[in-house]
Amino acid sequence: MNVLVTGGAGFIGTNLIERLLDDGHKVVSLDNYSTGKEENEIDNKNVTYYNVDLRDAVDFDFFMEKPDIIYHLAALPRIQPSFEFPAITFEANVLGTLNLLEWIRNKEEKIPIIYAGSSSFHGGVYKNPYTFTKWQGEELFRMYNKVFGLPMVICRFYNVYGPHQLTEGEYCTVIGIFEKQCKEGVELTITSDGEQRRDFTHVFDIVDGLVKCGDALVLDTNKYKVDGQVFELGRGKNYSINEIAQSFECGYTYIPERPGEVRETLCDDTKAKDLLGWNPTIDVIDYIKGLKVINEL
Repeated sequence: MNVLVTGGAGFIGTNLIERLLDDGHKVVSLDNYSTGKEENEIDNKNVTYYNVDLRDAVDFDFFMEKPDIIYHLAALPRIQPSFEFPAITFEANVLGTLNLLEWIRNKEEKIPIIYAGSSSFHGGVYKNPYTFTKWQGEELFRMYNKVFGLPMVICRFYNVYGPHQLTEGEYCTVIGIFEKQCKEGVELTITSDGEQRRDFTHVFDIVDGLVKCGDALVLDTNKYKVDGQVFELGRGKNYSINEIAQSFECGYTYIPERPGEVRETLCDDTKAKDLLGWNPTIDVIDYIKGLKVINEL
C-alpha cells in the first residue's frame, strides 16, 4: 500500500513507519519538526520525508496524490505546554486537522484516515487546552464521516512510551524523563504525591493497534465494522507514579502538582480486542527491568 503519515518524524510516527516498511508498504511522511527529529528519519528507499506544516493549506497531492490510507499523528502533544501556547496548540491540532480533512473531502475517491486521539479526553475536555483541541479534532472527524462519508477511525492513546520517545524538553513523557534522570544519576522528580495512576502503553502495542485499524479500513471486507469507530488503545492496567519510580531504583523526590492533570487513567480496550483482535503484550515494569538488564540505566 501507499501510506501517508503525518507526524512521521515524531515518537509514535517513527515507530509506525518502521512497522509499515517492515510490512512492505511505501510511505510518505509529513512533519514540521516542531517535536519530530531529523535523526528519526529512516534510510530506506520506500520512505520519503517532507518538512510540511499542516497549518498551511498546501496541496497535499504534491506529496502523495492517492494514498491508500492516512495515519494522522501530527500534533502538539502535551498538556503542560498548551497552557503557555493555547493558540499555537489550537492551530496545530485543529486547523492542521481541518486542512487535511478538506483535502480528502475534495478527492473523487475518499481516502481512509486514522486519527490519533488522546485518553486525556476522559478527564474532561475543558481541563486544559491540549485536551480541548484533541476533542475538537475528534469532532471534526465525526462530522466529516457522517456528512461527507469520509471513512475513518479514531484511536485514543494511553501514556505511550518506548523507543524514540523524547527524554528532554517540553514535550517529553514521564518515562522518558525518568530514563534520562536515572542515566544521569540524579533523583527522579515526581509531581504531586505520586499516587496518581497511569495506564502506560508501549509504542509497539500502539503501532500494532494502528496497523490493525488500517488493515480493517482498507483490506477487510467487513470494514463497516470499524468505520466511524473510536478505539481505546491502552494496556488495561495502571500503576502509580511512585510504583514506576521505585522500579527504576534511582531515588526520587517530589515537586508541586501541575495544572490540568488527571488522577487516574485506565483503558477499557474491550472494543479493540473484540473488533480488531488487538492484544497489548508489553508491561511497563518489564520494560524498565529490561533497560537495567541491557545497562541502559
